[in-house]
Amino acid sequence: MKSIFSKKISISYISAIATIVITCFSTFLVSSFFFKETNIKDLDVSDGTNLCNYKVKRLDGYSFIKPLMFVDEECEGDNLAQIKHEINTIIQKHKSMSNVISTSVYLRDYNNGDWMTINDDLQYEPGSLFKVPILIAYLKMSEDIPGLLDQELLFHTPFDIGKNVAFQSKNIQLGHKYKIRELLKYMIAYSDNNATAILNNNLKPEILTKLFLDLNLEVPNPKAKHYYFTPKNYSLFMRAIYNASYLSDENSEFAAELLGKCNFKEGILSGLPKDIKIAHKFGESGTNQERQLHESAIVYLRNKPYLLTIMTKGKDNTSLTNIISEISTAVYNNMLNQAEEVF
Repeated sequence: MKSIFSKKISISYISAIATIVITCFSTFLVSSFFFKETNIKDLDVSDGTNLCNYKVKRLDGYSFIKPLMFVDEECEGDNLAQIKHEINTIIQKHKSMSNVISTSVYLRDYNNGDWMTINDDLQYEPGSLFKVPILIAYLKMSEDIPGLLDQELLFHTPFDIGKNVAFQSKNIQLGHKYKIRELLKYMIAYSDNNATAILNNNLKPEILTKLFLDLNLEVPNPKAKHYYFTPKNYSLFMRAIYNASYLSDENSEFAAELLGKCNFKEGILSGLPKDIKIAHKFGESGTNQERQLHESAIVYLRNKPYLLTIMTKGKDNTSLTNIISEISTAVYNNMLNQAEEVF
């Protein structure tokens, strides 16, 4: 009896110790999670490593909820240090050839949230990259107006775009009616400026204004001749689509699907294998003396999806497409190597 009683006490004792250990471990995991989510100041840990701050972006304007948009580590990812060095080498090589004036890059690994930038203090005119925020604004408006995307708009007057377009594709036809969803396709897949102008004329400006405010970006002045982005802040639009953090899941999927139909093949796409799926948009701007060419793409590399935004200035579009393609290839190969290490 005594032996049995002792065994019961031992079992109870061990059970109590196990409960304490599990509780402590669970508390540690939960506290670690909330530490990352609350933007606590850097802390020195015993091994000498420095933990990075996290910035949390939530949407305002609701009474009982604060929808989560982004959680960003303030420090660049160590895993991207090698590719950053490779890209800098590519940039310096092209600058020495005198045809490329400046290049800026933003790269984000969607698996772990690591990111890095190069020359993100430089600003660029977005050109047709601005069509992505218009797309997001229209899809946001459609969530409040059922059937909006199936409404028809008449193309009755050509718009004076006032731009020298180097990369032209399909265009809407004068005198034809188009559903808004069709005009969105022409705007994104074919970068049609007339489709964009019609959409702009029928967009509620407060929807676009709210989008920029929600992303903590400077609101465009409709009377201003110029508006500028860095690769990092422009990438917020692509991130909002991929994360489905601003639009509904259905509209986020529709936006990414349209971006997947963009038929610009001279930049990021030309630096990738043919079987790689991407969702992307390009933009051109500048003058005949100083061209600007930019592209932002979500690259669906099997278990290693990533976002790459490249903005460039130079003397001719051929030089700019070449450097964008070369950077794209370097990033892909680096990400592929990291993806293979996972298996």
